[in-house]
This record gives sequence, structure tokens and C-alpha cells, in this order.
Amino acid sequence: MSEAFEEMAPPMPPTLKAITLTHVRYRRGDPLGLFLAWVSLVPVFISFGGFVSHFLFRREIQGLCFTLGLLISQFLNELVKSSVQQSRPETCALLEACDSHGWPSSHSQYTFFFAIYLTLLSLKGSAGVPQGTSRFFLAALPWPLAVLTMYSRVYLGYHTVAQVFAGATLGLVLGAGWYWVVHTILVEYFPAIEESAIGKWLYIKDTSHLPNVLKFEYDNARAARKKVATD
Repeated sequence: MSEAFEEMAPPMPPTLKAITLTHVRYRRGDPLGLFLAWVSLVPVFISFGGFVSHFLFRREIQGLCFTLGLLISQFLNELVKSSVQQSRPETCALLEACDSHGWPSSHSQYTFFFAIYLTLLSLKGSAGVPQGTSRFFLAALPWPLAVLTMYSRVYLGYHTVAQVFAGATLGLVLGAGWYWVVHTILVEYFPAIEESAIGKWLYIKDTSHLPNVLKFEYDNARAARKKVATD
């Protein structure tokens, strides 16, 4: 009889696995934990709020290269994690995050890649921001978020200190290395991308040679409006 009931019982559901980029828990009643939980979602906000909208409204080759570099960085992060297979701290059981490896931290790697790449873009004048305070402000802007994200992963119990520092170091190296690849090798192909069939179809452009993109577009928009008004 027991065997008959066993045959009739529904199969056990498969082990559930969370998407680690968005699966964030914190201690109930902990305001700092709540704040840091939101901070640890910075990569999501950058990816969807930043790069997607940037492509939709700007169509910049620099932005596409930036996005491609981050995707390569995250692919390498998963490759290293699966090779090293270092466990997360013991708190992962409470966070239901023990089904993935912890070294190096993907959040730290992502934010430090973003920070170093944006800093180099700003300081080297490739971001289209005029010289002066604005350029240095943009260069410094991502670093507090990067450090807070790294801290949040330890505070919330997802990573050890060594794991977040490993992610930050790898992000810095990959970000600086990818910047070099883009601006010494790939930059030679930017004109060809602009003139390609898909480049013309999607209105993909490169404005990194302009010292002040905002002023350039502002002046051109005003001139176009005045021309329409006089025609």
C-alpha cells in the first residue's frame, strides 16, 4: 500500500536558485541594512536605468563599448567563480544564497569596473564633459557608490571581506584594461561603425572627439529651431 501511495505522490520540486544580482535580503528593523540593500542594487540601476536609456536616447559608440566591457567583466566573474568555487560566508544559509559561489564578489567587480572606466573617460576628455570642475566631479561621482556597494555585501552577509576586495581589484584591472583596448584599438573602427549600414539605421554615433558635447548639441538644437522658425 505504501508503495502505491509513493507512486501517486507528486514529484519533488527542483531546488530553487535565485538570481544573485537582484536577490537581496536584510535584517528586519535594520535601517542601515535597508539602505545598504538598496545600495547593493546599484548595478541593476546602472544597467537598466543608465545604459538602456543611454542607448535609446544617445546611441553613442562609447556607451556601447562601456556596456560591452561590463558584460565581459561579468562573464569573467562567473568563470572565475565556477573555477575557484569558494563558498560564501556562513550567513548565506539565512540569506538563501548558498547555491552560488562567493569569490570574487560580482557586485564589487561591477561597480569598480564602472567607477574606473567612467573616471578615465572623464579625466581623458572622452566623456564630452568640459574641462574644470564638472570633469572632476563626474570622475569622482562613482567612487562613493562603489565603496558603499562593497561594504554592503559584507554587512548584509553575502560576502567576506576578502571576496569583495577580490571583486574590486578584478574590476579595477579589467576596467582599466578595457579602457585601453577601446581607446587604442577599437577607436580606430568608430568611423567605420558610424558609416556602416546598421550604424546608419540605428543612428549610432561617436562624439568623444568633441570637447563639450552638451554645448555642441545645445548650440545645434538652438540653431535648428531658429532655422525652422525663419523658414
